[in-house]
Amino acid sequence: MAKETKNTLRDSVYSSLKAMIVTGQIPPGSRVTENDIAVKLNVSRTPVREAFNRLERDGLVTGRPRQGYVVTEFDINMFREAFEIRELLDGHATELAAATATEQDKARLRAMLAECERLAAIPDRTTREKFQELEVGIDLHRVIAEISGNVMLHGMLCGILDKCQHYVWTELLWLDEWKIARDEHAEIVDAICAGDASRAGTLARAHVRGSRDNVLRLLQAKSDYQNFLAKAS
Repeated sequence: MAKETKNTLRDSVYSSLKAMIVTGQIPPGSRVTENDIAVKLNVSRTPVREAFNRLERDGLVTGRPRQGYVVTEFDINMFREAFEIRELLDGHATELAAATATEQDKARLRAMLAECERLAAIPDRTTREKFQELEVGIDLHRVIAEISGNVMLHGMLCGILDKCQHYVWTELLWLDEWKIARDEHAEIVDAICAGDASRAGTLARAHVRGSRDNVLRLLQAKSDYQNFLAKAS
Protein backbone atom coordinates (compact mmCIF):
# COMPACT_ATOMS: atom_id res chain seq x y z
CA MET A 1 0.00 0.00 0.00
CA ALA A 2 2.84 2.40 0.85
CA LYS A 3 4.52 1.70 -2.50
CA GLU A 4 1.24 2.26 -4.34
CA THR A 5 0.73 5.61 -2.56
CA LYS A 6 4.30 6.63 -3.41
CA ASN A 7 3.79 5.81 -7.08
CA THR A 8 0.50 7.72 -7.09
CA LEU A 9 2.26 10.78 -5.67
CA ARG A 10 5.02 10.51 -8.27
CA ASP A 11 2.50 10.33 -11.10
CA SER A 12 0.43 13.17 -9.63
CA VAL A 13 3.44 15.49 -9.34
CA TYR A 14 4.58 14.57 -12.85
CA SER A 15 1.11 15.20 -14.32
CA SER A 16 0.70 18.50 -12.47
CA LEU A 17 4.10 19.81 -13.51
CA LYS A 18 3.61 18.66 -17.09
CA ALA A 19 0.23 20.39 -17.23
CA MET A 20 1.77 23.65 -16.00
CA ILE A 21 4.36 23.50 -18.77
CA VAL A 22 2.10 22.40 -21.62
CA THR A 23 -0.60 24.99 -20.82
CA GLY A 24 1.93 27.79 -20.50
CA GLN A 25 1.48 28.44 -16.77
CA ILE A 26 5.25 28.00 -16.71
CA PRO A 27 6.25 29.79 -19.95
CA PRO A 28 8.85 28.47 -22.42
CA GLY A 29 12.34 29.65 -21.50
CA SER A 30 11.51 29.95 -17.81
CA ARG A 31 13.95 28.69 -15.19
CA VAL A 32 12.41 26.57 -12.45
CA THR A 33 13.90 24.69 -9.51
CA GLU A 34 12.90 21.63 -7.55
CA ASN A 35 12.30 23.79 -4.51
CA ASP A 36 10.00 26.17 -6.44
CA ILE A 37 7.75 23.34 -7.56
CA ALA A 38 7.90 21.48 -4.22
CA VAL A 39 6.60 24.60 -2.46
CA LYS A 40 3.94 25.23 -5.12
CA LEU A 41 2.62 21.65 -4.98
CA ASN A 42 3.21 21.25 -1.23
CA VAL A 43 5.27 18.08 -1.59
CA SER A 44 8.85 17.03 -0.84
CA ARG A 45 11.60 17.55 -3.41
CA THR A 46 12.02 13.82 -4.15
CA PRO A 47 8.90 13.32 -6.34
CA VAL A 48 9.59 16.70 -7.96
CA ARG A 49 13.13 15.61 -8.86
CA GLU A 50 11.75 12.41 -10.38
CA ALA A 51 9.13 14.41 -12.31
CA PHE A 52 11.80 16.72 -13.75
CA ASN A 53 13.84 13.67 -14.82
CA ARG A 54 10.84 12.28 -16.68
CA LEU A 55 10.06 15.65 -18.26
CA GLU A 56 13.66 15.97 -19.42
CA ARG A 57 13.32 12.59 -21.16
CA ASP A 58 10.08 13.90 -22.70
CA GLY A 59 12.00 16.87 -24.07
CA LEU A 60 9.95 19.44 -22.15
CA VAL A 61 12.76 20.72 -19.89
CA THR A 62 16.56 20.84 -19.89
CA GLY A 63 18.56 20.40 -16.70
CA ARG A 64 21.23 22.96 -15.85
CA PRO A 65 23.83 22.03 -13.18
CA ARG A 66 23.17 23.98 -9.96
CA GLN A 67 20.67 26.18 -11.80
CA GLY A 68 17.56 24.03 -11.92
CA TYR A 69 15.73 23.42 -15.18
CA VAL A 70 14.80 25.51 -18.22
CA VAL A 71 11.47 24.95 -19.97
CA THR A 72 11.97 24.07 -23.63
CA GLU A 73 11.23 26.82 -26.13
CA PHE A 74 9.31 25.45 -29.09
CA ASP A 75 10.13 26.83 -32.52
CA ILE A 76 8.84 26.21 -36.03
CA ASN A 77 11.68 23.87 -36.99
CA MET A 78 11.13 21.63 -33.96
CA PHE A 79 7.42 21.69 -34.67
CA ARG A 80 7.83 20.62 -38.31
CA GLU A 81 10.18 17.78 -37.40
CA ALA A 82 7.91 16.45 -34.65
CA PHE A 83 4.76 16.46 -36.78
CA GLU A 84 6.45 14.97 -39.85
CA ILE A 85 7.55 11.99 -37.77
CA ARG A 86 4.21 11.81 -35.98
CA GLU A 87 2.28 11.59 -39.26
CA LEU A 88 4.32 8.59 -40.36
CA LEU A 89 4.17 6.76 -37.04
CA ASP A 90 0.53 7.56 -36.24
CA GLY A 91 -0.68 6.48 -39.67
CA HIS A 92 1.18 3.16 -39.57
CA ALA A 93 0.16 2.42 -35.97
CA THR A 94 -3.49 3.04 -36.81
CA GLU A 95 -3.36 0.72 -39.81
CA LEU A 96 -1.85 -2.05 -37.68
CA ALA A 97 -4.41 -1.46 -34.92
CA ALA A 98 -7.28 -1.82 -37.38
CA ALA A 99 -5.91 -5.22 -38.39
CA THR A 100 -5.31 -6.51 -34.87
CA ALA A 101 -7.83 -4.86 -32.51
CA THR A 102 -9.83 -7.26 -30.32
CA GLU A 103 -13.33 -6.58 -29.04
CA GLN A 104 -11.78 -5.57 -25.74
CA ASP A 105 -9.48 -3.11 -27.54
CA LYS A 106 -12.42 -1.61 -29.40
CA ALA A 107 -14.39 -1.19 -26.18
CA ARG A 108 -11.39 0.56 -24.62
CA LEU A 109 -11.18 3.04 -27.50
CA ARG A 110 -14.92 3.74 -27.39
CA ALA A 111 -14.69 4.36 -23.65
CA MET A 112 -12.00 6.97 -24.25
CA LEU A 113 -14.23 8.72 -26.80
CA ALA A 114 -17.05 8.72 -24.26
CA GLU A 115 -14.76 10.25 -21.64
CA CYS A 116 -13.86 13.07 -24.03
CA GLU A 117 -17.56 13.73 -24.61
CA ARG A 118 -18.18 13.76 -20.85
CA LEU A 119 -15.42 16.29 -20.29
CA ALA A 120 -16.65 18.41 -23.20
CA ALA A 121 -20.14 18.60 -21.68
CA ILE A 122 -18.93 20.20 -18.43
CA PRO A 123 -20.22 23.79 -18.36
CA ASP A 124 -17.72 26.64 -17.87
CA ARG A 125 -14.75 24.26 -17.90
CA THR A 126 -11.62 25.04 -15.96
CA THR A 127 -8.17 24.92 -17.56
CA ARG A 128 -7.56 21.67 -15.70
CA GLU A 129 -10.71 20.08 -17.17
CA LYS A 130 -9.73 21.20 -20.67
CA PHE A 131 -6.28 19.74 -20.13
CA GLN A 132 -7.87 16.46 -19.04
CA GLU A 133 -9.67 16.25 -22.39
CA LEU A 134 -6.39 17.00 -24.16
CA GLU A 135 -4.70 14.18 -22.22
CA VAL A 136 -7.42 11.67 -23.08
CA GLY A 137 -7.23 12.68 -26.74
CA ILE A 138 -3.45 12.27 -26.81
CA ASP A 139 -3.69 9.01 -24.86
CA LEU A 140 -6.09 7.70 -27.50
CA HIS A 141 -3.20 7.76 -29.97
CA ARG A 142 -0.93 6.04 -27.44
CA VAL A 143 -3.49 3.27 -26.92
CA ILE A 144 -3.93 2.82 -30.68
CA ALA A 145 -0.16 2.38 -30.97
CA GLU A 146 -0.25 -0.12 -28.09
CA ILE A 147 -3.01 -2.06 -29.84
CA SER A 148 -0.87 -2.19 -32.99
CA GLY A 149 1.30 -4.76 -31.21
CA ASN A 150 4.54 -3.13 -32.35
CA VAL A 151 6.40 -2.34 -29.13
CA MET A 152 9.10 -0.19 -30.74
CA LEU A 153 6.54 1.79 -32.73
CA HIS A 154 4.53 2.38 -29.55
CA GLY A 155 7.59 3.67 -27.69
CA MET A 156 8.66 5.97 -30.51
CA LEU A 157 5.18 7.43 -30.98
CA CYS A 158 4.74 8.06 -27.25
CA GLY A 159 7.99 10.04 -27.26
CA ILE A 160 6.84 12.14 -30.21
CA LEU A 161 3.41 12.72 -28.67
CA ASP A 162 5.05 14.14 -25.55
CA LYS A 163 6.80 16.71 -27.75
CA CYS A 164 3.61 17.48 -29.72
CA GLN A 165 1.38 18.00 -26.68
CA HIS A 166 2.31 21.67 -26.26
CA TYR A 167 1.42 22.40 -29.87
CA VAL A 168 -1.88 20.51 -29.70
CA TRP A 169 -2.84 22.48 -26.59
CA THR A 170 -2.09 25.71 -28.48
CA GLU A 171 -4.28 24.59 -31.36
CA LEU A 172 -7.22 23.52 -29.21
CA LEU A 173 -7.14 26.55 -26.93
CA TRP A 174 -6.57 29.33 -29.45
CA LEU A 175 -8.47 27.93 -32.44
CA ASP A 176 -11.20 26.19 -30.39
CA GLU A 177 -10.79 22.96 -32.35
CA TRP A 178 -12.15 20.73 -29.57
CA LYS A 179 -15.23 19.42 -31.44
CA ILE A 180 -13.31 18.87 -34.67
CA ALA A 181 -10.71 16.83 -32.77
CA ARG A 182 -13.42 14.73 -31.10
CA ASP A 183 -15.19 14.09 -34.41
CA GLU A 184 -11.95 13.09 -36.14
CA HIS A 185 -11.03 10.77 -33.28
CA ALA A 186 -14.47 9.15 -33.54
CA GLU A 187 -14.00 8.56 -37.29
CA ILE A 188 -10.59 6.98 -36.70
CA VAL A 189 -11.97 4.68 -33.99
CA ASP A 190 -14.94 3.72 -36.20
CA ALA A 191 -12.53 2.71 -38.97
CA ILE A 192 -10.41 0.67 -36.55
CA CYS A 193 -13.49 -1.07 -35.16
CA ALA A 194 -14.64 -1.85 -38.70
CA GLY A 195 -11.24 -3.38 -39.47
CA ASP A 196 -10.71 -0.94 -42.34
CA ALA A 197 -6.94 -0.46 -42.10
CA SER A 198 -6.62 1.69 -45.23
CA ARG A 199 -9.31 4.15 -44.15
CA ALA A 200 -8.05 4.24 -40.55
CA GLY A 201 -4.52 5.09 -41.66
CA THR A 202 -5.73 7.74 -44.11
CA LEU A 203 -7.88 9.39 -41.43
CA ALA A 204 -5.06 9.33 -38.87
CA ARG A 205 -2.59 10.97 -41.25
CA ALA A 206 -5.14 13.61 -42.27
CA HIS A 207 -5.84 14.29 -38.59
CA VAL A 208 -2.15 14.93 -37.90
CA ARG A 209 -1.74 17.09 -41.02
CA GLY A 210 -4.76 19.20 -40.09
CA SER A 211 -3.37 19.79 -36.61
CA ARG A 212 0.04 20.62 -38.10
CA ASP A 213 -1.42 23.18 -40.51
CA ASN A 214 -3.44 24.86 -37.76
CA VAL A 215 -0.49 25.24 -35.41
CA LEU A 216 1.79 26.35 -38.24
CA ARG A 217 -0.59 29.23 -38.96
CA LEU A 218 -0.45 30.27 -35.32
CA LEU A 219 3.33 30.02 -35.07
CA GLN A 220 3.80 31.91 -38.33
CA ALA A 221 1.42 34.65 -37.20
CA LYS A 222 3.32 34.98 -33.93
CA SER A 223 6.64 35.14 -35.78
CA ASP A 224 5.32 37.75 -38.24
CA TYR A 225 4.00 39.88 -35.37
CA GLN A 226 7.31 39.72 -33.52
CA ASN A 227 9.17 40.73 -36.69
CA PHE A 228 6.75 43.61 -37.22
CA LEU A 229 7.33 44.88 -33.67
CA ALA A 230 11.09 44.56 -34.08
CA LYS A 231 11.06 46.64 -37.28
CA ALA A 232 8.71 49.23 -35.76
CA SER A 233 10.90 49.78 -32.70
